[in-house]
Amino acid sequence: MLATVLTPLRLIFSKFVESYYSIAMRKHDMVPDHSFFEGLVACVAAIAPKDHYKNLEEGSIVLKKSKTFSFCEEGVHFEGECTPVKSDIVIFGTGFNGDQKIKDMFTSEYFRSIVVGSTSTTVPLYRECIHPKIPQLAVIGYSESLTNIYTTELMSKWISHFMDGGFRLPGVREMQRDVLEWEKFMKRYSRDYFRRSCVGIVHIWYNDQLCQDMGCNPRRKKGFFSELFEPYGPCDYVNLHPK
Repeated sequence: MLATVLTPLRLIFSKFVESYYSIAMRKHDMVPDHSFFEGLVACVAAIAPKDHYKNLEEGSIVLKKSKTFSFCEEGVHFEGECTPVKSDIVIFGTGFNGDQKIKDMFTSEYFRSIVVGSTSTTVPLYRECIHPKIPQLAVIGYSESLTNIYTTELMSKWISHFMDGGFRLPGVREMQRDVLEWEKFMKRYSRDYFRRSCVGIVHIWYNDQLCQDMGCNPRRKKGFFSELFEPYGPCDYVNLHPK
């Protein structure tokens, strides 16, 4: 009830952040099409490096928007530009095609067709780790969060505990229902970005699920008020003692 009543604060906070941080971004034509809240939901929000806007003002960083580019003797030629950008080194920051990498692990066409789902669904991984129809395969680190390193560590502990016989997976249908619940959440809050696997804004809830599966107490703080008001972080999950 409290979360529902305070829902308008989410919109207010998102709009405030957009209006404040977009001042410099608007000047350099960097404002994205999606909202700040959608960026958090889909883990497409980024922190600018130190002195980023200062370097833009000085001209040591030059931003170019172009669908195509080509190399020439002086450097790089962008579509619509008359003169090339002179450069000695070009670094390709192309990102990672995680879906394709998961598919490429299989020779079976059936597994390749089901492992990442369709373009209109989320990647169907139970607990962001295991495909309901391929329980012999665990995928660690595919889902992103605001702190990827310790999220991946918790996933690894969950998988290790499962392989050690600490708990059993639910049935295929139950795992598929759980995957659909996460898909509904992503579609509800992130429009075209829902396919991206991200637990950023439900990170603590996700950690609680892993802890409960392993038989650990999901409440990691000491004291009632600490549990309510202190932020959770990696140190809270150092000494996990699965049953």
